[in-house]
Amino acid sequence: MASTAITTRSPAQVTAAVVAVVFLLVGVAGFIPGLTTGYDQIGFAGHDSMAMLLGVFMVSILHNIVHLLFGVVGLASARTPGSARGFLIGGGVVYLVLWLYGLAVDHDSTANFVPVNAADNWLHLGLGVGMVALGLALARTVRRTTTD
Repeated sequence: MASTAITTRSPAQVTAAVVAVVFLLVGVAGFIPGLTTGYDQIGFAGHDSMAMLLGVFMVSILHNIVHLLFGVVGLASARTPGSARGFLIGGGVVYLVLWLYGLAVDHDSTANFVPVNAADNWLHLGLGVGMVALGLALARTVRRTTTD
């Protein structure tokens, strides 16, 4: 007699998990010389950290840790549809605020503690809009999977 288990994962849960894994990968990549150019110049925080993920995006130890924490929060949030949506929408809002911060702060000042550059600003805008849009679009959809 075969038993059938039904696992239900909403598209929001799947999407939140995928986004979270990407954040984890980016956080780890920021600590890998070669993927991060100028790794010998990485600082804990601040605009004077000259490390660049993929040679484009400014990173620091703090920046990498934030990506890792964002990934952990995303995976934990992916456990329920509501928290997955909350992660996508709330995380998107955080990235939109970070985009505004990047526009407002002088990139060569000590106020740029994250640190961010123009490439980061565009990425943060895209992440913010994309995450909020996904969270809203996936609000009421459910996918059912049957396993034997």
